[in-house]
Amino acid sequence: GAWEGRVGGVLVSARRRASGVEILTGAGAILGDDGRIRFPRALVEDMLAVAARDITLFARDPKFDLHLTGSNVHFGTAGAAVHIVDPVTNSYRDSTAQDLYDAARLTQNLDNVHFFQRAMVCRDVIDNFDMDINTLYACLAGTKKHVGTSFCDPAHVKGCFDLLHMVAGGEQEWRARPFVSNSNCFVVPPMKFAEESCITMEACIRAGMPMLLLSAGQAGATAPAPIALAIVQAMAECLAGVVYVNAISPGHPAIFGTWPFVSDLRTGAMSGGSAEQALLTAGCAQMHRFYNLPGGAAAGISDSKLPDMQAGWEQAITNTLAGLSGLNMVYEAVGMHASLLGFCLESLVLGDDILGQVLRTVRGIDVTEDSTSIEAMKEVCLGGPGHYLGHAQTLSLMQTEYIYPAV
Repeated sequence: GAWEGRVGGVLVSARRRASGVEILTGAGAILGDDGRIRFPRALVEDMLAVAARDITLFARDPKFDLHLTGSNVHFGTAGAAVHIVDPVTNSYRDSTAQDLYDAARLTQNLDNVHFFQRAMVCRDVIDNFDMDINTLYACLAGTKKHVGTSFCDPAHVKGCFDLLHMVAGGEQEWRARPFVSNSNCFVVPPMKFAEESCITMEACIRAGMPMLLLSAGQAGATAPAPIALAIVQAMAECLAGVVYVNAISPGHPAIFGTWPFVSDLRTGAMSGGSAEQALLTAGCAQMHRFYNLPGGAAAGISDSKLPDMQAGWEQAITNTLAGLSGLNMVYEAVGMHASLLGFCLESLVLGDDILGQVLRTVRGIDVTEDSTSIEAMKEVCLGGPGHYLGHAQTLSLMQTEYIYPAV
């Protein structure tokens, strides 16, 4: 059988050693006698120096391009929900390719949902390759915004890229403006590389696809219980990913995807709508800014089964902290229920309004000479009508300073 060793806290088989381990050791990582890969500080610093910054995630319609620079904030979907809410019966059923397409179509027309990452599993498509390619097709057929997807097996990558080249008009056109990114769980926390995901990642990088380096530990289970230490582990795992990506292709666009989640330590269940989740995500965003890397994390998850009051406050609190922390890519921001097991189209629409309010807080208070001038106060209070309802300043700011819910 294949030899198994530990790599940086990461179990790898002989097949993995022939690929990823050679890439990493060739770049300067050290494979110890205990099977662990160590990343010297100088190696990590060298790779951080060449890592892509200020990247653009392209869309098929350029007006939806995402500019990941500084504290620019973008909200979108994500996940692999296996059920969807039936609004007629208020119950769950298996999610389908049609549901995924419907979610993409809605996203295309929701102003505050900036990208569409595959949110549901097409459970009506049994064959895994057929599911991967139909997932990709449903997303692209539904929206011209940037799309995120994943692959069940490295062998599926080529067939899916044939579709991407067809949509783009050719391989050269695809490479010039890659409009799909690979959401890749390249690690299985704690500190374990995922063999097939890493092989998929290597293939996607060579084919010109932007990467979401996704580490999704669960605090108290697969990540340490202290919030600060859960962030530390996620950072370590994603820094290993930065070395990996840039050892293959220096400067390749990659999103630093620290996604630590929360466990209810009484039961072991996930608690995606908790205050601790909001803190984890915001803390990760601050670390992205520390390294000046394009970053992504999860917010907006509800543990409620349906779009009720609980769902509203969970989505609002976590998305607000993510937005105010300057997180570039906020995944799972809308539509996700039942701790990521369920999706709800109606919640996607409701969530767009929540995100509109959140983005208003992100925009902040406009402090200009005009907005702080007391001339309007003089005109209203000294001989004026005593109110600002009809004042020119009020009317001029009505559509810019204030936002109005669509639902």
